[in-house]
Amino acid sequence: DVKIASFIVKGLRAAGYAVDHAPDGEEGLHLALTEPYDTAIVDIMLPKLDGLSLIERIRKGKILTPVIILSTDARDVARSASWSVDAVLLKPVSREAVESAIRSAIGPGSA
Repeated sequence: DVKIASFIVKGLRAAGYAVDHAPDGEEGLHLALTEPYDTAIVDIMLPKLDGLSLIERIRKGKILTPVIILSTDARDVARSASWSVDAVLLKPVSREAVESAIRSAIGPGSA
């Protein structure tokens, strides 16, 4: 969702985070496999490559970057235990919730 992505990117940049944005799962996979990230925020419903497939592929590539999923389905919170993710945030999401999930995923002393 372009609107939600823009909201999150702008909010995180305003809070001092360095942010890259991929408009689809294929580009997100490329970035995840070629750039080191402190955390990744992945929407379940991405074009070209869905979020769960993206996560599966980065985990197969031995990438251990913490992953936060964005979803509209509350059942995904329970399902996430088997997905190798660190958090699930339900949309619509607040910037504060995203920042809190990032701090939790990357540990103490995070920005």
